[in-house]
Amino acid sequence: MMGEVDLYGVFVPTLLPLALAAYVALAVVRRGLQWAGAYRLVWHRALFDACIYVLLLGGFVAASTQWSLS
Repeated sequence: MMGEVDLYGVFVPTLLPLALAAYVALAVVRRGLQWAGAYRLVWHRALFDACIYVLLLGGFVAASTQWSLS
């Protein structure tokens, strides 16, 4: 994973754009789960959403690490 990203002269950590991308992906996943009715099976919706966010963020970080090695 790269150390930082240059946005018009402002260096931000690589984790920030990945976290924003994971948040957008979470919004899509949440809407799909709500449409499918999967939240009826979940005990604690906020905790479940937080776990999905961590999994998505970890996947994005792993993917960015994999791409930077090649």
